[in-house]
Amino acid sequence: MKSLLFSMLFLVSFLFFLANSGEAAVPCTTVDANAAACLGFATGMTAKPSSACCDGLQQLAQTVKSVEDKKAICRCLKVGAKSLGFQDRFLSTIPRACNIKVGFPVSVNTNCET
Repeated sequence: MKSLLFSMLFLVSFLFFLANSGEAAVPCTTVDANAAACLGFATGMTAKPSSACCDGLQQLAQTVKSVEDKKAICRCLKVGAKSLGFQDRFLSTIPRACNIKVGFPVSVNTNCET
């Protein structure tokens, strides 16, 4: 009886894991790798975003499959932006310069949870 109960509990847990494994948010390592080329522009060291910056952000935008993905990317970018000294006056122009629609204002102060 105990082994049957344990087996059923294991099966339910395994099925729950499988059902949720496809909903994982985009990891910060992916975000960092795709946004790394934007560092020079976002800190004011270069006059415009490089093509590598725009290409990386386009790839990142294509990974978004859910609202949770968008929130996760936003949180990763926000942490990186603050720690690397990104300036809002440059950061806010990247979506337009790279022709990417994000649907919210880009800033180090953006609320990623809304």
